[in-house]
Amino acid sequence: MIVHPAIVKYLQEISEPVHPVLQEMEALATEKSFPIMGPLVGRLLYFLVEFGHIHHILECGSGFGYSALWMALALPENGNITCIESDPQNIELAKSFFEQAGQLHKVTFIENDALAVLKSLSGTYDMIVNDIHKEQYPDILPLILPRLRVGGILVTDNLLWKGEVANPNSTDSKVPFIKKYNSLLFNTPELFSTILPLRDGVGLSIKLQLKSE
Repeated sequence: MIVHPAIVKYLQEISEPVHPVLQEMEALATEKSFPIMGPLVGRLLYFLVEFGHIHHILECGSGFGYSALWMALALPENGNITCIESDPQNIELAKSFFEQAGQLHKVTFIENDALAVLKSLSGTYDMIVNDIHKEQYPDILPLILPRLRVGGILVTDNLLWKGEVANPNSTDSKVPFIKKYNSLLFNTPELFSTILPLRDGVGLSIKLQLKSE
């Protein structure tokens, strides 16, 4: 954990639960040891959707819909979120949670690998969330860029990877891919990026309008 446990505990204690279905999903994640972004990052996603007047979201790697539900709750009634997830069981579970929360009308699920789907998509999104397999991170960024509108937000999870990105002796096989992705984020002219040391490191990038020469 990259944030002191006492700080995490304090932040969780002062944060009121937003929706009972989210609490049910958190309990399931704990029971199954399933990785989710958690309520502190969930609040950040909710904040970004509200603050950015977001209407159209694309999530790459949705699991059973935990982070997607946070965003859906913040979306206006005419907003929508497209969730790409390769596991059909996760999609069915996500649909049931969205239905319980009264948010099923805001979501579309696509069962496939995110890299394949992005190559076939058209149009742009106000916000894109990237939480796919870490080995695919460097490959997905060039596919995300055309799908993110100018002024749109890219959110990427796990960019500090338990602090291993700062360990020169790390033997974790995922670290080189995350470090390469981080380098791409900060060296892509169309993006202005930062990384928040929240939970496991949350990358925030805004797509810029490049100035003509």
